[in-house]
Amino acid sequence: MADIDILVLYYSTHGSTETMAKKIARGVEEIDGVQARLRTVPKVSPQTEASEPAVPEQGAPYAVPADLVECEGLIMGSPTHFGNMASPLKYFLDSTSGEWMGGRLIGKPAAVFTATGSHHGGQEATLLTMMVPLLHHGMMLLGLPYSERALMETTTGGSPYGASHTSSSRDNVLSDHESELCRALGRRVAATALKLKG
Repeated sequence: MADIDILVLYYSTHGSTETMAKKIARGVEEIDGVQARLRTVPKVSPQTEASEPAVPEQGAPYAVPADLVECEGLIMGSPTHFGNMASPLKYFLDSTSGEWMGGRLIGKPAAVFTATGSHHGGQEATLLTMMVPLLHHGMMLLGLPYSERALMETTTGGSPYGASHTSSSRDNVLSDHESELCRALGRRVAATALKLKG
């Protein structure tokens, strides 16, 4: 069977969300027949002229709406900004009305992840609000079940709503439990997409 792609789409401010995205991509690729497609989004500029290069100087390429259509699932991540996703990711989602009108994401599995600088920084609110546009697209949302042992044992990040990371030091180092939950989320979406593809 040919490989299917899962889009791991993220925006990262200080690197923690990018670190999570890479762990999630690793989990995706632990499922035979599935590969991860890492993509990011550019910063939103308050200026009227573009201030970001068309191609990022390093890291993942910028996402385009076609990435959503070409992939069999989506795992989307953002740092927590006041209990919500960061504006660059929201800006990208706001550009997908054509895909919404065409119903091109209906029935595809999706999941979310976030990183924040404190334990009470709004991780779960961010995860829940990130789900809303995906529901509008008709996607099938997946979380992390409590059968994942790390979810019961974590004292850092992790939630049934999706993977999360807490870093007050901005060191971008995930705990063992956070890393395992990222990989578990990747595996879950990948395995579900593979089953749905038949």
